[in-house]
Amino acid sequence: MTAQLLASELANLIQESKRKHNDLRQAAEKSLEELKSLRGPSEGQISAELAQRVNFVNPFIIACGTKNAKFTGIAIVCLQRLIVSRALPRSRLNQVLEALQQATSAGLDVQLKILQALPSLLSNYASDLKEELLVTALNICFILQSSKNAIVNNTSAATLQQLVVSVFDKVVAEDKNGTDSPTVGEAPVQDGTTVPLKAAAMDAYRVFNDICLLTENQRPEYLRFSGLPQTFGLELIESVLTNHAAIFTSHPEQTDILRTRVMPFITSALRARPNFATSVRLVRILYTLLRRHLSILPTESGDALDILTHLLDQDTALWKRSLCMEVFRGIFAEPGLLRRIFMLYDAKEGGKNILKHLTATFVRVSTEKPSVIGLGHQSTIPVANPYANIGASSDQAVLEASGVTGIISGSVGSDGHNTGISTQWSTMRVPCIDQLDKTDPPAIPESYIYSLTLACITSLSEGLAKFILPLTVPNDGRGRKRSSKLESGRDSPAPSTIDERADTPLDKAPLERSASFKRNPVPINPLMLENHPLRGEIRICAAFIDECWPAILATCSTFLYAAMDSEYYHGLVRAFQKFAHVAGLLQLTTPRDAFLTTLGKAAVPPNVFTACLNAGASRPSAASPVAETPNSIFSNARGLLSVDSLVSQASTPIEKPRQQAVDVSPSTLNTRNMLCLRALLNLGIALGPTLSGSWSIVLETLQQADFVLFSSGKTAGKTPLAAKGPDQQAEQEASMLLSNFSTEIRAVETAASRLFESTIDFPNTSFVEVVNAVCNLLEKRAEPPSAASSRPQSPPSGPMLKTPPVAHKRVLSISSSPLAGPDQEDQFALAKLGDLASINMERLLSYPPDISGWTPLISELISTLSSITNTTPVRARAAETLVRILLEAAAAVASQPEDGRGQIQTRLLEAFRDALLPLQMVDRPVSVTNHAADVEIHRILLEGLKNLLENCGESLVRGWEITFEIIDSIFITRNFAPDSKKDAPSQQAIIMTRSVKLIRPSFASLQLICSDFLPSLPNACFLNLVDTLYKFCTQDDDLNVALTTVTFFWAISDFLSGKSRSMSITEDMMRESAESALTDMAADPSHAGSGAALWVLLLLRLTSVATDQRLDLRNSAIQTLIRIISAYGESLSPEAWSICIKSVVFKLLSSIESELEAIKESQTKDRAEQDWKETAIVVIQGVSGLFVSFLGVLTTHKGFASIWQDLLGHFAAMLDLQVLDINAATYGAVRDILHRCAERDRPDVGKVSIDLAWDLWSCGIPVPQDGGHDKSVDNQKCLSVWVETLLELYGLIQDGLGVDRVRRMLTLLREAIQRATPGTYAGDIEYVTPLQGRILEVLRNVRTDLQGVPSAMITQVAEFVSLPFAQQDATKAAAEKRTYVAMSKESMSIMKTLIIKNASEPDIYETGAFATALFALAKPIILKYQFKIVTKSVQPWREATKTVLAVLEATLAHVGAINMPRTAVQRIWQIIVSIAIGMISADLEGVPSGTNIMDDQDFDISSFRRLRELIIPALGTEAVPDKTKKAYAEGLFRTSIIHAPAPAEASVIFGNGDGDAVGLSALFKPRRGRTVDPPPTKRSLMSEVCLDELFSLVAVHDESNAPPMVLVQPPTPKMPRKMSLRQRKHQQEEEGDDEWPPVPGRDAGKNSAREAETTRELHVGLARTAAPYLILRCALSLRAYVADQPLRGRMPQPLSQRKELTRILRCLVDLRSEPDAIPDTPNVDSETRKHLLRLYPLLVSAVQVAGTSGDEKVLSLVTEALSAVGGELGV
Repeated sequence: MTAQLLASELANLIQESKRKHNDLRQAAEKSLEELKSLRGPSEGQISAELAQRVNFVNPFIIACGTKNAKFTGIAIVCLQRLIVSRALPRSRLNQVLEALQQATSAGLDVQLKILQALPSLLSNYASDLKEELLVTALNICFILQSSKNAIVNNTSAATLQQLVVSVFDKVVAEDKNGTDSPTVGEAPVQDGTTVPLKAAAMDAYRVFNDICLLTENQRPEYLRFSGLPQTFGLELIESVLTNHAAIFTSHPEQTDILRTRVMPFITSALRARPNFATSVRLVRILYTLLRRHLSILPTESGDALDILTHLLDQDTALWKRSLCMEVFRGIFAEPGLLRRIFMLYDAKEGGKNILKHLTATFVRVSTEKPSVIGLGHQSTIPVANPYANIGASSDQAVLEASGVTGIISGSVGSDGHNTGISTQWSTMRVPCIDQLDKTDPPAIPESYIYSLTLACITSLSEGLAKFILPLTVPNDGRGRKRSSKLESGRDSPAPSTIDERADTPLDKAPLERSASFKRNPVPINPLMLENHPLRGEIRICAAFIDECWPAILATCSTFLYAAMDSEYYHGLVRAFQKFAHVAGLLQLTTPRDAFLTTLGKAAVPPNVFTACLNAGASRPSAASPVAETPNSIFSNARGLLSVDSLVSQASTPIEKPRQQAVDVSPSTLNTRNMLCLRALLNLGIALGPTLSGSWSIVLETLQQADFVLFSSGKTAGKTPLAAKGPDQQAEQEASMLLSNFSTEIRAVETAASRLFESTIDFPNTSFVEVVNAVCNLLEKRAEPPSAASSRPQSPPSGPMLKTPPVAHKRVLSISSSPLAGPDQEDQFALAKLGDLASINMERLLSYPPDISGWTPLISELISTLSSITNTTPVRARAAETLVRILLEAAAAVASQPEDGRGQIQTRLLEAFRDALLPLQMVDRPVSVTNHAADVEIHRILLEGLKNLLENCGESLVRGWEITFEIIDSIFITRNFAPDSKKDAPSQQAIIMTRSVKLIRPSFASLQLICSDFLPSLPNACFLNLVDTLYKFCTQDDDLNVALTTVTFFWAISDFLSGKSRSMSITEDMMRESAESALTDMAADPSHAGSGAALWVLLLLRLTSVATDQRLDLRNSAIQTLIRIISAYGESLSPEAWSICIKSVVFKLLSSIESELEAIKESQTKDRAEQDWKETAIVVIQGVSGLFVSFLGVLTTHKGFASIWQDLLGHFAAMLDLQVLDINAATYGAVRDILHRCAERDRPDVGKVSIDLAWDLWSCGIPVPQDGGHDKSVDNQKCLSVWVETLLELYGLIQDGLGVDRVRRMLTLLREAIQRATPGTYAGDIEYVTPLQGRILEVLRNVRTDLQGVPSAMITQVAEFVSLPFAQQDATKAAAEKRTYVAMSKESMSIMKTLIIKNASEPDIYETGAFATALFALAKPIILKYQFKIVTKSVQPWREATKTVLAVLEATLAHVGAINMPRTAVQRIWQIIVSIAIGMISADLEGVPSGTNIMDDQDFDISSFRRLRELIIPALGTEAVPDKTKKAYAEGLFRTSIIHAPAPAEASVIFGNGDGDAVGLSALFKPRRGRTVDPPPTKRSLMSEVCLDELFSLVAVHDESNAPPMVLVQPPTPKMPRKMSLRQRKHQQEEEGDDEWPPVPGRDAGKNSAREAETTRELHVGLARTAAPYLILRCALSLRAYVADQPLRGRMPQPLSQRKELTRILRCLVDLRSEPDAIPDTPNVDSETRKHLLRLYPLLVSAVQVAGTSGDEKVLSLVTEALSAVGGELGV
């Protein structure tokens, strides 16, 4: 590619130089010849050969010297190509550079080509371009850089910059080569000596020195050029410093240039007020030197920093101050650089205070224009100036000149009038220091400098935190474990935790209660790390904080009360928090406390707190709200740390209108206040162990915030705007902060909880300091009202500040009335005391009480809860706190060894008791208020006892007697005069309760003891337990408690049964022992009968309760009594069981019967009657359960028969009451007992007992006679239980079952079905009701191997099948939910099984049961769509169709074989034909919606074909009446009609009055045609099947082609196919045997012949019946065609009619009819074509019509038919 380009350009050069410049032409020709002589195959080889040909470049050098633009352009292109491909001879580089220099005066393209070639030249020939050659190359760039063309100027500047950088690149390469290169010269250094330099270093030194000289407008020493623009020179210097900073550190000669040239020039230039473009470049160079070369230029850098600080402080040009602040922002963003600056200057004794002065300058900068930052009494939202969009600077000048209020002069652009600091107008998209393309300063927002100040503060705090915080983490496992939590734990409150939009509560994390206080995990003070490698820098950080914190605090304090948007405010609070954190970790207490105090004031501004304090009127207002104690939050100096003076200075006349418009809400906290509060709490978490006395700052601030939120009801305060104006953005931000208030509240709650949770890590001394601080808050309540205090009356932390969750915690609802103010202070202190104890419970239990703080804490709580001088909320909170502490202590001690555990548990229970003792004092002052408060405190303590038992009862080893003492503390004994009606002593002791509210709390503890802790009770406590149970059971204040107490008797019984496996109960004990004797026996654990006596006492107590007039109580007692007996059943002997049954159970039954009889006789209907019915049911069920569970034991007793008889007698008496529910319970009991009998392998109940049970069941259905037809009463359940009883009883009596019992059973079941009410079930369409299901189950289980049982069963099941279809209105039945549809379908399945199983039984045919079954199945088939109830599953008619097919297939073979009356056979065949007609027909008028007629049609077709196989040809037998056969043929005929006939043909189809449907003579008469084409029937396929069946019936029977068929005579239901029809006819003529039916036992050959003969006769009989209907059916279609088609003309016949006609004609032509089926036509001898002869007139008419209308297909078929007729006539 290079050779072609060069050859082309040389040729052009030769062509252009022919007339002139012969030397150029000759040189070009020689070079072209040399080029052509090259034979190199590749570019590399060509370039290498050209580099060896010295004269090849001659034409190009000459061309450049001609000054001809065309020659020069060609030459430059070629030279550039040679340079790029390295084809220049190195010996000619000097001449080439001179040629390029000569060409610089050419045009634009040539200049750009030169600039493109120079970088390649320096790159490819780097080793050759040095000294003079390098100077020449640089001079070329300098020459072009002076061009007035902007493109050339900019390109040459970039090229020159690239060349200069490449010079220093050569130095880097040279330094890497080491000492291989020789030195070429020397250069001076700082101390006056010189250093030897190599070639590249020497070039770099000369070039950089000359650039500096040119920039200073001095004459260069090496370069041959002058007049370099100063801005461009500065850019070159910056480029070199940026790209090769390391060279200036390693090369002293370059350092000397920086020291002697660059830094002096920069400092002097900055003092000389340069323009914007120069200043930007000067500042950029200075910033680069400070960042990278501070260590080699310490003095110069200090002077430069002083100058920048001075410019920032004194200069009035906003752009220049912005440049300085941008430099400082970059410096503060590098913590290491900042520390080096402080170490080099401020830290040295006598050194410059660079950073101290700078931070002080920040203070002055932040306060110089309060109106710009919107400084006020609290933080506000910045507001854009409404005139910001007025226009350009000219408009601005007009506004300033006119004196418009609020316009601040000295600002360029509209943004200067905005109030506050916002990311919208306080930032610049491109910083000033980066705007190198600007010559004039850009428009800078007036608040831009403040945003830069904030950035410096933020970077400073971030850098300190990142350096110091990792050094404070202990180097143990815990430190590593917590290192991942540094940003959220104690070691470092994360910046994200002060995000106003943070919505992830940190309290969801599980609380770690490790014993870390034993490890003394105080954060490490980095200053104490003596051997740390960074100790020097740590000390630098501490010194910096100690020196600069006042200025930093003052600056931050100013901005805390300025107008800032959320982003800036977040950053400020984050920086504030981190600076305070670092100061605290370094244990610099003064700056730490100052920052904490300032942050506290920002969290709860004094004006907000004072407003709430005055509004609440909880205390008299103090003279000054800031008169503080030494450790108060307001105890800081009001000079440097306060912004009040700044605000007063800002209140200029211009400021006043804005200040009046500020929207403030002085009585509420806003989101930003909460943000500061959360930051303060995070600092408390991080610095907790080191705060010491400064805890009061955090706690008092939290208390004040708590009080303000309580006073305002957590109302969100809107963050005010900085000024009044239509700023939608500011309004939107204020609304967003307002909406985030609830989120911030949750975040503060989380932080507060974590603050107290962090105390778990404190050493004991630090923890005690916290406890003392909280206690001091509580103790200050007693201060005189006149004393000024900084602490508010705080609300409880429950509603606002969350504490660690504790089970069963009670949240008080405290009024916010003015008098509630004093309570809130105590509430806050009590809540925090409880939190501290909860979190540090392990500490409290692991150390002595005086060291851990247990004793004063508990004593103070007991004193507070019992003092009547305290308000009820305070007392209740103290009680709750005490309970919570005791519960957690109990839980913590539960895992300790028993020795230590018992002592602590006793102390805890004594604390409960001691807290109750003051409340039980007789001389305690009583008032309504005090009594209510005492009851509430009593309740809280009782609930605490319950919780203690619930959580730690299993580990309780001591103090049970104290527990019962506490439980019984709610009862008091009062003596009253006895009832006059009773014989009693003069004084009667009544047990009462102190308050109804105390019953349940006390009972809850008793409940736990009885349910969970009986094994833990000492034996002596059981009688106390029983006594306590009796007290709760007999009290009248709470029925539910009494009911529950009853169940505890069973718990004691169960426990006693576990201790004693056998129970020795004798008749003597029951007869002789009085209750007092039993009590004495039970109280003596050493007595052998102690357990039995205690058990008997339980029964006696429950027996007395069982007669109570309260329904629930007596029912519960009865159930518990039965349950206790059942529980002890295993340990009772048969004798004991007999005693219990007779003495307890039967007595209980008799009493219930007596009560019910008395109610029945009273004839009153009240609630008591229903209650006693429920009690009776409970007793019956309980007795049943006893007999079921222990039947085996009872049957072993000799008197069991008597017990059984008495039991059934009691049951019969219950049934006589005629109560439906009692009947159901009674039969349920009998069912369960019988089921238990059936489960035993060898039932011990005798036949007599079973017969008694049968008599009880068969006495009638258990439905009261007077309400049997009342549909409002649901008797389904009762009847279902009654049937289930039969199922169980049947299994015991089936061996002796007789027909009479079966018939009685079926009769009762049918009656039950009829008497059953619909009940609450959804319906019985899809599923059977439970009662129906049980009855069907009985029918499935009944034995059918007894004579007469199958017929009775089939008859009854057939009745069940017919139930849905026998109702007058099925829709009404469905509405009443009594359709029996599902039962009918299930009964079909049962009936099919019964008939198939008993198909060979003559009884089912002789009794008519079979016919009844077929008739029942025929009903749904015939009704089909007329039955309006539609099911989601299989329709009833389909199920009936399947059933009847299965039944007929199994029974038809037996119908003819069994000798039965002829009428019975005829009835059977009549029903079968009706079934067949029902299959093929369907009433399509009222088809239910959603019916798939086509699918039903396919089902019917398939079913009909199966039925036909079963009944054809058997239907043709002599036993079947002709009327039945005719009905079958007529049904086929009517269903085969596809199109509705004309009205005139109705008499032909439906016959005359005699029902004769055959009227062929009428068909030969023509009728009038019609033009209306009737639509085909929807079941056209079924019509075609019926038509085919008619043809099949008339067709001649060919045995060889006939399918197998079922016949009605034995020995087989299938017709054999052994001989042809002719053979069978010949055999019949020879034998002459037509006996019917065939006699079994004849030889096979003879029998086959008879069957053949019989089959033909059967077919002939059917053919005779069907032939007239076939001819009539064909005549109808032909007649319609003859009458209607002429009216259509040439229009074709409708498709369906045409299809029907062609089908009929084709079948007529193909039909070979039975010769004997159709009578002979006179004078015509025909065998199988008689049907055509009968239709001859119509065929003749049809051929005429077809010929006229042009219907070729019909004409062809009719012609074929006439041809067949002609054949029969012999034509």
